[in-house]
Amino acid sequence: MTPQAARLHAALPQTQCTRCGYPDCAGYAQAIADGEAGINQCPPGGAEGVARLAALTGRPALPLNPANGVEGSRMVAVIDENWCIGCTLCLDACPTDAILGGNKRMHTVIEPHCTGCELCVPACPVDCISLENASGEQTGWDAWSRDEAQRALQRYEFHVLRLERNGSENAQRLERKAQAKLADLPAHTENAEGAELARKKSVIEAALARARAKRPS
Repeated sequence: MTPQAARLHAALPQTQCTRCGYPDCAGYAQAIADGEAGINQCPPGGAEGVARLAALTGRPALPLNPANGVEGSRMVAVIDENWCIGCTLCLDACPTDAILGGNKRMHTVIEPHCTGCELCVPACPVDCISLENASGEQTGWDAWSRDEAQRALQRYEFHVLRLERNGSENAQRLERKAQAKLADLPAHTENAEGAELARKKSVIEAALARARAKRPS
């Protein structure tokens, strides 16, 4: 991240909602710094957020781009326990790990950690997640503080690290599994011969290559 992008990033609310059109707040900040994105694409920041970005970039303040959404109250996700099936899809979707639950067990939202990003709503296959107003008539930065933004960023950064770690560990498991199969090819190919043996060996080798490609360098 460039120094200018870092300054812009610090002025964003860190909801990680992706409504700006980028994967996260850092991506949006870098796009603004690179001249690839407007300063009016962050609905959670609202008009005040646009003003902050305008001051940092020297660009004129603009109304929020309606294509990205509108400024509104800060929302918090609520899970209907009677309908939750414990699929864990909302856990994967939450950028701040604000949802607690296990496979086939009821999930619940830890309200102080929820940024109201809304990403869990479309992820739910049984439509059991709703959004409730958590800030009354306050909108934009009036509904969200710098301390809350900083905590949300810390949780998001941990979330990203956790996913990377889990992905690395899974890749290592797959690599060990593929290596074991290659080491004892007859047992794992049901004593296939000729072309069939070559085909099965190539499948295992391809799996090994994919696993190695996912390992951190």
